[in-house]
Amino acid sequence: MARSKEFEESAVLDKAMKLFWEQGYESTSMNDLVEHMGIHRRSLYDTFTDKRTLYLKAMDRFEDRTDAKLAAGVKQSKTAKEALQFVFDYMSLGEEGVPSGCMFVNSAVELACRDKDIDAKAVSAFEKVEQLLVKIVSWGQQSGEFNERYEAQELAEYLHNALTGLRVMARTSVPKEKLERISALTMRILEK
Repeated sequence: MARSKEFEESAVLDKAMKLFWEQGYESTSMNDLVEHMGIHRRSLYDTFTDKRTLYLKAMDRFEDRTDAKLAAGVKQSKTAKEALQFVFDYMSLGEEGVPSGCMFVNSAVELACRDKDIDAKAVSAFEKVEQLLVKIVSWGQQSGEFNERYEAQELAEYLHNALTGLRVMARTSVPKEKLERISALTMRILEK
């Protein structure tokens, strides 16, 4: 008779996601995962197959979490400028209780050049953020908040590039105030 699972899969996946997010793929051992997730090694393999599959599922979990937070924050914004500020703050400054930076940026830097699946997930996530930025910039241009010197797509690509740099810097000991200054200056390119 098969044993029933003694853990909630989504809860242990969250734990794995945070560990991978903080340490990266290569620096996270199976022992680290077993200990951090609080499950037996056999249960880890039975549920997630192997470390790479677990990592891909953790990336999906991170994407779902990020998408939900961004959608909620943008939806609550009364202006395009407020929405864009939310995106910059959330993506570059993060939130309490989670690792700094971005799991997709970390994954792209660490693994994308040698793993086509991870590359595809990172590129897809980056494109999704750019499309969100296109919507916000278009909203701001239509409402008169943002200038129309450049196409919304061009500005979104520029803004996403800046966000990616900020997310890399967030992994370092750079002061939060510096990230905020860079963010504010980057957003000023949209001013009329």
